[in-house]
Amino acid sequence: MLRGDPTRDGLIRGGLLTAVCVMALASWGLGRADALDGVLEVRSAYVNLDKGVFLLHARIEYPMSPAIRRALRDGLTLTFDLDARVDRERRFWFNVNIVELTLRRELSYHAVSDRYVVRDTKSGDQESFATLDETLQYLGKVDAWPILVEPQLDGGNYTISVRAGVRRGHLPASLRAILFWTDDWARVSEWYSWLLPA
Repeated sequence: MLRGDPTRDGLIRGGLLTAVCVMALASWGLGRADALDGVLEVRSAYVNLDKGVFLLHARIEYPMSPAIRRALRDGLTLTFDLDARVDRERRFWFNVNIVELTLRRELSYHAVSDRYVVRDTKSGDQESFATLDETLQYLGKVDAWPILVEPQLDGGNYTISVRAGVRRGHLPASLRAILFWTDDWARVSEWYSWLLPA
């Protein structure tokens, strides 16, 4: 009976495992430069006052690429964050942070229904869409998000700042072990800031 060289067999198996990992990464497009290619920008934002509550309205452009579409269809969850902060300006010292909030929504693809599902992580509310384009348009439109109440303001000048972010959420269990080093896969926009009218 012929036996192979154990060192050679081990190298072949190791080479195959490496090749599988490289192919998984290539098909998932999990490199930061590729997966989140495109524009990520807060295009506009403002607040209006309704019964003592400041409501934020924002328009965000999120990146869309074939790599994102493939990753979602392969079971990856993406997390979309919208950060809002309100700071009171001080003349001779650092500004004081009054409010810091995050609107967090998760995007996943359900193969059985062939729908993209967006879930608000705080309320649990869900919306589903037929296409990724429709989904990103929905995610990029935030209306009447309550961020501040009048009693929190005690005079002075206030700056409101908003930024958007996308990061990798949950991985399917089958890929968690081989893609453990991609935890920093994320992108954040510049802050969009304006002065709250007195």
